[in-house]
Parts: sequence; C-alpha cells; structure tokens
Amino acid sequence: MGDRFRLVYLKSAESEKPTIEDSPPSQKSREVLSAAPSDEALTTEMLSYEAALTQAKKDLRHPDPSVRILAIRYLEKFEASVATSHLQGMLADPEPAVRARAITSLIKFQNPGLSPLLKRCLKDRDPGVRLAALRGMFQLGQRIELNLLLQFLSDESAWVRRKVATLLGWAQPEGAFPILMAMSKDQDPMVRKAALVSLTVLYPDGSEDRLVEAATDSDLEVRQWANRRLEKTMLRPFRTRRAPLGHRT
Repeated sequence: MGDRFRLVYLKSAESEKPTIEDSPPSQKSREVLSAAPSDEALTTEMLSYEAALTQAKKDLRHPDPSVRILAIRYLEKFEASVATSHLQGMLADPEPAVRARAITSLIKFQNPGLSPLLKRCLKDRDPGVRLAALRGMFQLGQRIELNLLLQFLSDESAWVRRKVATLLGWAQPEGAFPILMAMSKDQDPMVRKAALVSLTVLYPDGSEDRLVEAATDSDLEVRQWANRRLEKTMLRPFRTRRAPLGHRT
C-alpha cells in the first residue's frame, strides 16, 4: 500500500500546499487511512497534511534513490521550519544525485544561513554536488569570496569548470575577470570557449586582446567562435555610423 500512497501524495503536490492554517487530521480520517480496504480507496481528498509529511519522511529512507529524490522535491511544499532539517540530513546521502537535489531544494527557501553549509558542499567528492552548491550560493545573492572561486580553476571535472565559467557570466560576481581570463586558457577547449563567452559579455573592452589570441586557438571550434566574435566587434562601429545615414534617406 505504501507505493500507491506515495503516488497519491506526489500527484497532489501541486494542489495541496500546506500552510499554517492546515489543521491536523481528525481521528476519523486516521481510521480511514489505516483501515483502507484497497489501494483504490486512497484518494487525494483523504490525504492529510500530517499523513503526507509522514510518508515523505519515510521515503527519505527508501532504498531507491529516485524515491528519495521525489520525497525531497515534495518537502519543498512545506514550510521551511518543517522541511529544512530533513533536507539538510539528506546532504549526507550516499547517492550524489540525492545530495545535489537536496541542495537545490534547500535553496528554494532562500535562507542566508545556509551559506556555511553550501561552502562545505563545495568540497563534495561529486562534481554535480559541487556545482549545485556554487549555483546555490549565487542564487542566495551573497558575495562569494575570491578564494572559493579560485578553487574551481583546478577542479578535476572539465564539466564543472565549463559550467562555472558559464555561471560566472550569468551571476556577474565581483572579481570574476582574472578567473575568467585564467579559465579562457584552460586545457579543455569547451572550458576555454565558455570562459571567452562570459568574458566578452561582462568585459567587452578588457577581453579584446584575449579574443584576438583565441582566434588562433588550437581548437577549431574555439577559433571559429573567436573569429566570428571579432568580425561582429569590427562591424559594430560601421553599422553605428551607417544607421543615421539610412534614417536621413
């Protein structure tokens, strides 16, 4: 019956959002839930706040990681005072995908006090968890120390380095220029390209020399992108001058 019950509470996630006004289930509803004659008797209407929370907490210990992730996502529907401690406990889960999802769910509560916890997660053994923690710190809107960003220059995962380069362009943190410059010379071509994209967006003037260098990069895709970008840069003043003339005619 547990699996069927789990499906019911997950399907009700969008329609049933617990609030302070939600009252605990009556004794009658508890009896109905415990004595249900069949799986089909379990409906959304019978599902109470307390019963759903109880099932979600049980599913956090389920042997299937996908079920644990579903339970974590469902906890997002509850108040921070109810969900936070359970989500923090999942940061010790043996499955990386579960830990990463717990971070993502925690961030949705926008609690600045999570910063120390996220800093510890930046050193997680899994690249996906490290990236989720960094993204979470940016989403909290807190200033990130330069030394925390510098550690990603030597991250063992090229995927993480590339994502960080892109993330820096999106978040625009203070002090990103030297980090992006270093990443634009990364050994992985996709990291170099991602860093160059962020550089040209954030620092269009300061990145021109690096863009010229990238036009002769050892990687074909990086060279092609850099040359296209340089062409646009050179054509922009010409188009600016021509626009008024066209307007006069």
